[in-house]
Amino acid sequence: MIADRFGLSWRGELSTAILANRARIDAIELIADDYLDAPATKLRHFRALAREIPLGLHSIHLGLASTVPVSSAYLDRIARVADVIDPASFSDHLAFVRSDDTEIGHMHAPIRDEATLDSTLVNLARTERIIGRKPEVENIATLIDPPGCAMTESEWLAKLLGRCENRLLLDLHNVHANATNFGFHPGTFLDALQLDRVHTVHIAGGKWIADDDGNRRYLDDHLNPVGDPTYALLETLASKAPNPLTIILERDGRYPPMRELLDELDRARAAVARGRAQRERS
Repeated sequence: MIADRFGLSWRGELSTAILANRARIDAIELIADDYLDAPATKLRHFRALAREIPLGLHSIHLGLASTVPVSSAYLDRIARVADVIDPASFSDHLAFVRSDDTEIGHMHAPIRDEATLDSTLVNLARTERIIGRKPEVENIATLIDPPGCAMTESEWLAKLLGRCENRLLLDLHNVHANATNFGFHPGTFLDALQLDRVHTVHIAGGKWIADDDGNRRYLDDHLNPVGDPTYALLETLASKAPNPLTIILERDGRYPPMRELLDELDRARAAVARGRAQRERS
């Protein structure tokens, strides 16, 4: 039987409640960038925790899909955290964050062309060489579809995965947000990917925002409960994905009582159970 896991992003505001509810939490995910300057003694606490529960190390600043190399100095700092904690997995985003010496300051969707594919592959190899771990790569949400793209997002992702051996960290809320904003079908998006490369899944919540002219976009903000469309996508994924999945609920602020987050995990469990049941019948 497939042993799917369901867990939370580790946040200081949630840490006590996470530890108190370990019976209902199968995995945790730690933001590596928050601990770059942490003393080894603190990191060893997480190493001890990683021996008790699967702990994924997740970075947010590498910018793997940028057109210039990831900083070796920054990778060295991430490597120190990873070496001490010894996580079950390491991941970052397929985001464009820098060009030449300019840092954009946030994660932007890359221009989807051959040149960005090539630079991404270089950065993946560089990251693996310095950190000593093959990073899982995460699809990102965007409010603006980059101009000049030669491929759709799913085509670009599929081509990238065809040229490397990295796993895909599939963020289903990002799929929902982009499908909503740019008019593609999220199920078709999943069908275009190598789902046998998916082992980790992110789910989260978002909200509608509007500009001064009333034009609306759906924002992936990690500040709201997971919505029905994301649970539906999770069920679809579970019906197709052959590997055990680790589903991480991301929440970055406006934290509700822990019972509400645990209820969201239970909804995720139910969605995956329905999808697995469909897979067994097919």
